[in-house]
Amino acid sequence: MHRGIEIDLHLSPGLSDEDFVAEAIGNLAAYRLQRDRGEPLVWQVLRIEGSGPRHFRLVIRHPDRLLDLGIGRELTGQLDDLSAETVEQLRHRFQGAVAEGLRPVPLRHLHEAVDFWQDDFWNWLG
Repeated sequence: MHRGIEIDLHLSPGLSDEDFVAEAIGNLAAYRLQRDRGEPLVWQVLRIEGSGPRHFRLVIRHPDRLLDLGIGRELTGQLDDLSAETVEQLRHRFQGAVAEGLRPVPLRHLHEAVDFWQDDFWNWLG
């Protein structure tokens, strides 16, 4: 099984409920993309903990195709649209999408180890 497209979600610092915001944005973007394309998609919303600050990631893929060139561009448009929303607007959109048929995937917590070999120092050496 292929991993799909991974997009980091960078939230504004100081949000009162950042777990909900990341879960809502990830689920809404994937659901709207699935609805607009008229085909099934599979996604996960991840909270990544590690040596650096925690961050969130949306992983999305088509269950039947390995290569789908348009999905990243279309997903970026969905995320750009949702990024302008307030927490209350997201909550309202999320509840509306659930009433419309969205089955939200819960936020998954992962621990990511640092890969020291991906450091630019090693790339510079060659």
